[in-house]
Amino acid sequence: MKSVLKSLSLSSLLLFTACSSNYVSKGEHMELTTEWDKTFGKSELVIHKKVTFKNRYGITLVGDLYTPKSKQGKLPALAISGPYGAVKEQSSGLYAQTMAERGFVALAFDPSYTGESGGEPRNVSSPDINTEDFSAAVDYLGIQENIDREKIGIIGICGLGGMSLNAAAVDKRIKAVVTTSMYDMTRVMSKGYYDSMSLADRTKALEQLGRERWKDAEAKEYRLSGQGLPDKLTGEEPLFVQQYFDYYKTPRGFHPRSINSNSSWTATNSLSFMNMPILSYVKEIAPRPILIIAGDEAHSKYFSEDIYKAAAKPKELMILPKINHTDLYDKTDIIPFDKITNFFNQNLK
Repeated sequence: MKSVLKSLSLSSLLLFTACSSNYVSKGEHMELTTEWDKTFGKSELVIHKKVTFKNRYGITLVGDLYTPKSKQGKLPALAISGPYGAVKEQSSGLYAQTMAERGFVALAFDPSYTGESGGEPRNVSSPDINTEDFSAAVDYLGIQENIDREKIGIIGICGLGGMSLNAAAVDKRIKAVVTTSMYDMTRVMSKGYYDSMSLADRTKALEQLGRERWKDAEAKEYRLSGQGLPDKLTGEEPLFVQQYFDYYKTPRGFHPRSINSNSSWTATNSLSFMNMPILSYVKEIAPRPILIIAGDEAHSKYFSEDIYKAAAKPKELMILPKINHTDLYDKTDIIPFDKITNFFNQNLK
């Protein structure tokens, strides 16, 4: 696995879904859905409603708010997002609904420029703005009458796991943080898997991105990369690509608004990730606690192991045997919800 990851080119890191090399249209706007269009069933134990709120850049974010029916008074709350390139109708919504069943008000949200959230152009991510999105979710939760603003935690899945840690480091209102299948997107984009990108390769990639900017400027549009998961598997793909495909491109986890399922990032999406490391201040999360969860067979496990080493106490690393990266997206018999619930019950008080 490690040798395969090291051999991947930068283009392979600009995950996820192959598509034609078209352009993102200007003025694209997503109408908010009213029907239940999640990849998971609706729970009768919670109240669900769609909400909107703004981040400090003025971008309107859209979220699904799940509230337990059995709880009254001021409740603890969680803001949840991820995986990278997914939408709230997928993994983060499942986590939010499950945690609401366990007594928390939980908000799953689409990051800026993706899903139903606002921001132009579409299909762009940012280490800064997506970190801010978590704090904006905390803003929203903290002004609700049924939420105790001193009891707010966050959960980040996959690439939004790194963003959640970055948010916790800078936003002291966040009392505890959990990550599952965590990715540091700034590290993998700027250095390659296992930091295998040479200076020559990095320079070549940046030169390519610079030329792409000229093309976009001339076209007055932002071209999609068209790189990532194939529409069909040949059987020769690395195992982790097959696992992504099994989630995003099949009925198990497909959603039409998910970049990973049905589109691609813009061709210049990786630019801001190339020289803005997001986890430089992870030690400053302490004395607030961190729970880092990863699968033993996950290609991404080393991100969790390395950030655990870098973080200050209190911290805990939970490695689940015989579990891969995407198992922690939606397999409710595997995701350690009891552990997550106990962690927040102990630390949001």
